[in-house]
Amino acid sequence: MDNPSAFPMGKPNDAYAQYFEGQSYLAPLAGDGQVSVANVTFEPGCTNHWHIHHGVCQILLAVGGRGYYQIEGQDPVELKPGDVAYIPPETKHWHGAAPHEAFAHVAIMPKAEGASNEWLEPVDVEAYRRLA
Repeated sequence: MDNPSAFPMGKPNDAYAQYFEGQSYLAPLAGDGQVSVANVTFEPGCTNHWHIHHGVCQILLAVGGRGYYQIEGQDPVELKPGDVAYIPPETKHWHGAAPHEAFAHVAIMPKAEGASNEWLEPVDVEAYRRLA
């Protein structure tokens, strides 16, 4: 797969593979004890599972290809390069590539004592395929 963005594609995201449908890649870009900044690349059709970031928000900067994110109870939102998504703390959501296109976003997350991720169920396959 060609890298859809100007950022490094990184290595296969094996540590979190159980929380993804399809192949993703992770490239840490910057960070310290205060914040984490990483490029995440999704192969076509790859999404992460529904999940919640407890205690911290997440900001997604779309940098390549075409993808989606969805907050529970809302319609999916298309992401193209230049789009920004803000996901408040304690918000159930998912994000990933479009069904037939690769996608990359830079994920920015503050670090906070007691913060955690809660991984939930996969995205509904039929609803996701309708996004094509």
